[in-house]
Amino acid sequence: MAGPEDPPEGTPEGTPGGGEDEYRSVVFDESFVRAARIQEYSARERMADHAPAVRRRPPLRRGLSRQVLILVTLIALAFGTAVYMGVRNPYESSELRRTVEPLRMTVIPLSPQGVVPGAADTESLFAHSPAAQFRIGAEGIPLPASRRTAHFSDSQVVTALTTAKEYIVHSSLYPEVLIRQQVRPVRTLIAADQLDQFDESFSHPAADGRHAPTGWLVRFDPAQAQLADDRIRVQGTLQAAETDSSTLEVTADHTFVYALRAAGTAADTPASLFTVRRELHFRFDRADLRTHQVQLIVSYVQAGPLSCAEDSTNHLRPLLAGQTARTGGPAGTDPYATGGVTALCGSLATSAQPRV
Repeated sequence: MAGPEDPPEGTPEGTPGGGEDEYRSVVFDESFVRAARIQEYSARERMADHAPAVRRRPPLRRGLSRQVLILVTLIALAFGTAVYMGVRNPYESSELRRTVEPLRMTVIPLSPQGVVPGAADTESLFAHSPAAQFRIGAEGIPLPASRRTAHFSDSQVVTALTTAKEYIVHSSLYPEVLIRQQVRPVRTLIAADQLDQFDESFSHPAADGRHAPTGWLVRFDPAQAQLADDRIRVQGTLQAAETDSSTLEVTADHTFVYALRAAGTAADTPASLFTVRRELHFRFDRADLRTHQVQLIVSYVQAGPLSCAEDSTNHLRPLLAGQTARTGGPAGTDPYATGGVTALCGSLATSAQPRV
């Protein structure tokens, strides 16, 4: 007798193992169905000629998607730009690609009209001279009340004035510069574009209006003179003005009075006063303001007592207490010669000397 699952007629002949076995090979479990990648075409797609009823779904892309590739490319570009900007000077611009004027300088020795007065007491010398009311050292170089200009802020004007004052102090008041022949305190303040001229002035000094060390700074011949008093008297002014939208100019006019005595002599040796007037013109663009350096454009120096027969290009060789100027003066000037400057010499007024 047939079971409830069997057909009434029983199992057909030739069917091995019953009905179940006939369909067992085409029954799919749930995991197989989920893994299938068959997608049915739409009705419109099935209407196309030779379109199969189903299509296989494209396999999932392995690797990076287009969006990820774009993101990686952007990151690489940003990193490359950052490296490039880091290697470059961040301030490299048209204002740094500039042509700086060379320094034009004039050094005029002032010859005394008689014997150079002297005294062992330097305080007495200063008290009886026109420098009696001068201030001492950097106090004699006060900063003016700053005012902003059309294209420069108040802080930028102050920076220009302060940097110019720093140059004046380093080049006129530092004993290591005045006597010990050091130039580094001054050189560090010179704009890079003028360093070649500065260095050549000291390696190959020349009286050509461009390469005289005494046009850059004050220095005495150490074999001839020494400071008798390091309290140098100073008086003068600083002024700042805008010359164009990208340039500030500072004009300095100061008189320095030094007490000197012969090199290697004792403290009771008579000392004398030596006067230097320096008129300096500084120029600053925005790059100079950032680096706190100067372009020195004009240097006009009068100094004495000096002998006009002595060369004042490399060092100042002062006439000291009890000395008089040597006869003669600068060598004659050839008006047909080119490339040089006319030698100049002046007379030091008696009123400029202390009354002792």
